[in-house]
This record gives sequence, C-alpha cells and structure tokens, in this order.
Amino acid sequence: MSDDRKITGNRGALERTPTPTATETRWWWIRHAPVINPGNRIYGRGDLDADCNDAALYDGLAAMLPDDALWLASPLRRTHQTAAAIHVADGRHERARQPLIEPDFVEQDFGDWQGLSWAELEARDEKRYHRFWLAPAHQAPPGGESFDVLVGRVAAAIARLTNAHAGRDIVAVAHGGPIRAALAFALGIDAERALGFAIANCSVTRLDHFSDPNTPGGIWRVAMVNQLPGRVRRR
Repeated sequence: MSDDRKITGNRGALERTPTPTATETRWWWIRHAPVINPGNRIYGRGDLDADCNDAALYDGLAAMLPDDALWLASPLRRTHQTAAAIHVADGRHERARQPLIEPDFVEQDFGDWQGLSWAELEARDEKRYHRFWLAPAHQAPPGGESFDVLVGRVAAAIARLTNAHAGRDIVAVAHGGPIRAALAFALGIDAERALGFAIANCSVTRLDHFSDPNTPGGIWRVAMVNQLPGRVRRR
C-alpha cells in the first residue's frame, strides 16, 4: 500500500545511536484546546472555536516549550486560539502570536459526516458507520479521507519541514489525527497501530529527529507522548 511505504523508512532507526555530528531537530506537537461543541457533533475539519479559559493550563504549557522556536498551526482557528493562549501566558513565545499555517496539518476530513451527531450518523448510514469503526485506518467516510491518507500527507510535510528547518525547535499546534500520524511516521508503524495512541487536548508530544548520513531519512527519538503540563519543563 503506497501510504505504508511512505512511513516504513524509519523502521529500526530507533535502534541506532546518532553520531556526535548529527543535527537535532525537535518537534513539539500540541493538540488544540477543547472544542466548543454543545451538540457533541462530528466536527473533523469544521472550523469551531476552542475553550482557552484555563489560564493555569496555558502557564504550564508555556513552561514546557522552548523560547526560540518556529511555530506552526493548521488552517483551523482552534489551533490559532490555542497558540495565542500560550502566548498570553508567556510573552516570550512571540511567534505563537502569528504561527505559520501548514495546510497538511489539518484534521482528518470526515466529508458528508461532518456536522452530524453520532446517533444521526448511525441512523443515516448504519452499514458504512460500522464498517468505518471496524477498519478505521483504511476506510474513508463518504466525501472524506481515510486515516491512511492523512498519514501520507502529514509524513510528507514533516519530512519537508524537518529538512527546511534542520536544527530548530518546531512547535506545531495541530489535531489528534495529525499528531498520531506524526507518531506513525517517526516510529515507522502502520496507520492502524498509530490510532492506539491517546492524544489529549493541550497535551505535548515531542519527537526528535537526528540527521545521519548512514541512515536514510535520519533517526527519530520519541521524547514524550500525550504529556499534560505540570511535570515537565523546557530543557
């Protein structure tokens, strides 16, 4: 399957030790703040607002993140609102004010299902609904995209941006789907297994990339996954 081939190049790379001259690029992935969604509807790429009122939470996030980082966000405003809340908590994060927009980090497209409640979806399309949840990585909602496809676009963007900004800290405020996709890419696992990661709102997942001439694609190290603020501070 073409998308699997895109992400398997890193298999085994974690067993290698980076050379002393390897360039380290650190990715700090943040899932956006909780979405304001009173009807508990499927929102996917819907451009809903986030609840960013927990000042203590953003103080904790600001304390975890590096000062001089490149900030990225998806095109959806809940990621921009989350980045702005971190900026308010800590004025040192100037680039959180206007992060660069990366279209490939947008959430999975649920197509015709967006805006429906789960009960409405099951009533409307019961057969397809059950098939989607039995094979979620490979099944696409009508008019939408599969998680496999999401992994392919996120992996390509990570490779491009890591090459363009080698040696930097990169803070990416994104969504649960793209963060799981980033883990699939870094670990060289298939999309189905990556769906097993829990990614909470406002959690931090850090993936470190080391360039290495002896390892095509470099070496990835998983520093933290789904870490909520409070215990970790920037190094």
